[in-house]
Amino acid sequence: MARSILDSEANRGTVALISGGGTGIGRATALELARTGAQVVVCGRRSEPLDDTQRQIAGLGCECLAVAADLREPEDVTRVVDAAIERFGAVDAVVNNAGGQFSAAAEEISVAGWRAVHRLGVEAAWSLTRETATRSMIPRRRGVVVFIGFSPRRGIPGMLHASAARAAMENLASGLACEWSRYGIRAVCVDPGNIRTEGLESYGDEQVAEWERSVPLGRLGSPEDVAMLIAFLVSPGASYITGTTIVIDGGVDAWGLGGYPPPPDPEASPRDETHESDDSGRRTSRASSP
Repeated sequence: MARSILDSEANRGTVALISGGGTGIGRATALELARTGAQVVVCGRRSEPLDDTQRQIAGLGCECLAVAADLREPEDVTRVVDAAIERFGAVDAVVNNAGGQFSAAAEEISVAGWRAVHRLGVEAAWSLTRETATRSMIPRRRGVVVFIGFSPRRGIPGMLHASAARAAMENLASGLACEWSRYGIRAVCVDPGNIRTEGLESYGDEQVAEWERSVPLGRLGSPEDVAMLIAFLVSPGASYITGTTIVIDGGVDAWGLGGYPPPPDPEASPRDETHESDDSGRRTSRASSP
């Protein structure tokens, strides 16, 4: 396991709320924040992994509250924030880690599938952020909001619904940083690349190996890599960082797609242009009939 570079007191006095805190990056972030002194609240739809995170944090001698909730439902968002404030008195940092996606060709993504991804990836993040800010951060004139995006920072073939939702996180971070700086609230977006989590492993060894080959640093990231970055961004050491996106992907975004585009579909012939020469030898074009 990676060793934290942060002092054990770096986040002392901070109450941090992490969505999707039962697995992967969310769990690693909750543990790292606890190791650096924060009191932690984790939420997510399944109670079992949340309880496991809570047990691990308790084993560190730190405080953690686990609340099972579906953040797509406004009443559940309110219930999570209620529980956090009742237990710890306030919330100082929100890490919007919850999300979900599936691989599909663009033309196969239904409206329902699109809505499902964006409801959790965008609407739930905004709902939790707004509820926490209006009830705790704005009145206390302090706070940090962390959004989780994607790298590479472009439309990702097979993941257009998810990459579009994550791109919204970058926009939210920059917009909120501008609007809420007057309340002493910072907002940042963290864009991880391919991180070796349970979710990534579910795509199979062949796909995971292909993703690993695309990383200039030659390895997939770990949840702890991302967690240590987030713990730093929450800490006072990052007090002058706001309104920006920080990419943590081993160089993937800098390298580019690093592959070939799919070949043209031979059955697709939308108004093919046929080139001819006129009497002067110049090329002319005419659209063929559909």
